[in-house]
Amino acid sequence: MIHRPILQLLTRTSLVSQIIIGLIAGILLALLWPQATDEVGFLGSLFISALKAVAPILVFILVASAIANHKPGQPTHIRPILILYLIGTLAAAIVAVIASSLWPTTLVLSDVATGSTPPGGIAEVLKTLAMSTVDNPVNALLKGNFIGILAWAIGLGIAIRHGSATTRSVFGDLAEGVSLIVKVVIRFAPLGVFGLVATTFADAGIKALLGYVQLLAVLVGCMLFVALVVNPLIVFSQIRRNPYPLVFTCLRESGITAFFTRSSAANVPVNLQLAARLGLHEDTYAVSIPLGATINMAGAAITISVLTLAAAHTLGVVVDMPTAILLCVVAAVCACGASGVAGGSLLLIPLACSLFGIPSETAMQVVAIGFIIGILQDSAETALNSSTDALFTAAACLAKEERPVS
Repeated sequence: MIHRPILQLLTRTSLVSQIIIGLIAGILLALLWPQATDEVGFLGSLFISALKAVAPILVFILVASAIANHKPGQPTHIRPILILYLIGTLAAAIVAVIASSLWPTTLVLSDVATGSTPPGGIAEVLKTLAMSTVDNPVNALLKGNFIGILAWAIGLGIAIRHGSATTRSVFGDLAEGVSLIVKVVIRFAPLGVFGLVATTFADAGIKALLGYVQLLAVLVGCMLFVALVVNPLIVFSQIRRNPYPLVFTCLRESGITAFFTRSSAANVPVNLQLAARLGLHEDTYAVSIPLGATINMAGAAITISVLTLAAAHTLGVVVDMPTAILLCVVAAVCACGASGVAGGSLLLIPLACSLFGIPSETAMQVVAIGFIIGILQDSAETALNSSTDALFTAAACLAKEERPVS
């Protein structure tokens, strides 16, 4: 009897409202009782681990089931979504280059190493993507390699289409079962966000952000401009109506969780649930959402461009227009090769720095600065990346269906 009012309150309160309550509670705990954040931080780690655990198997089963049970003649919108992904990423790089030119930033470089090895060039990035496609399926599932998971799921789905109706039905049931597990995991998002926020705000690294106020202002400002101006313009070009209800829905229901999980891969289940609530084609979003977590990286393009130009400005390197244009293209391509995990875009900065003749030792110091400001930078980057996956998928589907946003 005592717990019934609490349960009724939880069922009446929307999940987004519960997440916001958890966010506020985490901030208050970090400010009033920072000693307790280590204990509640376990809730955040547990939530992220649960999302990362369920995401690979969810994508594999969902994609294979969607393709196996696809009815001939039923429309999918993968091609226009891919075009939107590419346009959005390139536009974000252009915004970052323009902003960095208007507000140049100087870095304080020091001999700090990250212990990680950056890729040697664009060819290596593309080679890594190709090798990920033919990865062992078990290894792909274990490591969360969504390119490899998609490749095997698509191949298996096509093969099962020629199988018996019973086999296709089994995969359909498996997809429903895994989706139910995901719903249960996502219901614990408020507790997960509570733990993540408390740990983040109690982290002593926040003090380090004060030394990079201008750099963070340019980075986060570019991301906000893309989220609130560029993306709505792109969406408007598709649906020809006010894009902001859809934009704010994706930012609220996808961006908030992505901000604190700091992993596009971990946010895949959240985006799949959002796409289902928006009434989109499962055959479409089952493929476009996990694919977007790998290649749709507007936030990564901004990070790569801004930090690279900050390094160039610090060293007195003159950036002419052709080189700036080339940087936009390189940043967009590099962003598509960035991994969907926390800090995945930072190791691609040395590649972009090589355009200006900046040595790798100096570039890795810039990467180290990226890790310092990652508390805010990487969170904002992931929120933009992940929410845009759902946004562009919805825009392409709604443009074809020509129906109002619900």
